Amino acid sequence: MAWTRVRKEIDAALYDFVDRQRPFLQAISEDVSPILTALDSLLSGGKRLRPAFCYWGWCGSGGGDLPEFFSAAASLELLQAGALIHDDVMDGSDTRRGQPAAHRGFEALHAGSGWRGSAEAFGSGAAILLGDICLTWSDEMFQSSGLPAATLRRGRPIFDRMRTEIMGGQYLDLLGQARGPQPDGHAMVEAALRIIRFKSAKYTVERPLQLGAALAGSERAETLSAYGLPLGVAFQLRDDVLGVFGDPAQTGKPAGDDLREGKRTVLIALTLERAGAGQTKIVENLLGDPGLNPAGVEMLRSIIVATGALDACEEMIERYAEEASAALATAPLTPEAHEALSELTVAATARTV
Repeated sequence: MAWTRVRKEIDAALYDFVDRQRPFLQAISEDVSPILTALDSLLSGGKRLRPAFCYWGWCGSGGGDLPEFFSAAASLELLQAGALIHDDVMDGSDTRRGQPAAHRGFEALHAGSGWRGSAEAFGSGAAILLGDICLTWSDEMFQSSGLPAATLRRGRPIFDRMRTEIMGGQYLDLLGQARGPQPDGHAMVEAALRIIRFKSAKYTVERPLQLGAALAGSERAETLSAYGLPLGVAFQLRDDVLGVFGDPAQTGKPAGDDLREGKRTVLIALTLERAGAGQTKIVENLLGDPGLNPAGVEMLRSIIVATGALDACEEMIERYAEEASAALATAPLTPEAHEALSELTVAATARTV
């Protein structure tokens, strides 16, 4: 099945589930309508990568094109939505997928309505609740997908582990920003890689792929880690590079927004590992400044390039992608899945993703 058709099935299942949930929220009060509006806006974007990897884990392990499977796979988009909403609140992000981040939208609603109290606090609180709803609905959508109980039981341990890993990785990210730079530059790189593995890489590629395989009855889901984990790391490394050097029209975020948010990415860790005293001082002064202007963004970019950190990060992306490709060659999947995942490997790590 071509991915365009698979994506239509995923979208149909996702939107159908959300539509079925609307009456339950609206029965509480019409005042909750902005929650649904914000969710609709967020779900309208995204590449659906996680359901894609889940599909090829399923299909590549002998699973058929069942409507019930698409419902289970689409639940990963609600998990992703909840994680993104909470991440944006913690990072103080202004935009997501080219639109105002959920908490900024709620903040604007408060301010425009002339309500009492802090608009910012209301926005953060409402967004946290929306993220919680997404996480709750993700579980409900997976469990009520219609797949046989025995099938769901096979996938449940991976589904649960994946959600725990996201939260643990998110805490490590929060902790890293709070601690700031560490004396040992190499340790900073390793810490940033650990955050990537648990906050992003595992639930983007490895776990969805394993989930699909487990649902299809494969007992070799763990062997897919050799492909899924390095590709997930490469994907996030590429995303981090684009967060600094990417085109806003493609990333959906203002140029250099990751720098304003002070994200302690592998790219930044590599920069600090290689930077001289003067360069380090500039990076520490500018990184995380929410008012960072274009000149400041360009200053940080120039240091990242001058230290060789950008080239080093590109080499890491290539190395992890090659590791994933080598592992895919021996993965226990059908030829069709091998071909599709080879294409996804290129797409997930391309410089224009």
